[in-house]
Order: sequence, then C-alpha cells, then structure tokens
Amino acid sequence: MSDTGHELARILDLPTFTAGGERLYKRLTLIVSGGRIEHAFYPIFPPDEHAAQVLDWLSAHATG
Repeated sequence: MSDTGHELARILDLPTFTAGGERLYKRLTLIVSGGRIEHAFYPIFPPDEHAAQVLDWLSAHATG
C-alpha cells in the first residue's frame, strides 16, 4: 500500500515513528475486504505468534 503523504495515518490515527528523518508506520496488520478495513491488529506482539493470530481471526470471521 502506498501512502507517502501519510493520509491514512492521519485519518485513522495509525501508529507511526520517525527514523533517519523519515516517518514510517509501526508494525501493524490491516484486514481489508472490498476496500473496507475490517480489523486492525496493533500492537503486533509477540511477533512470532502473529501469523497464527491473524489466521485465527480470519477463520472466526469467515463468510460463505
């Protein structure tokens, strides 16, 4: 996703930080469906378990 102007950060109050003079997004995961944000994971902790957390969320919210 490209957001060089950080419009999403401003509109959605997403977490950012500055490093090396650049504003960057903190580690987060957005679940997007049909152009709509369904869920945001933040903070990502513990990082080694995050993929399983996302898969669990997707399984619990599966439609169809």
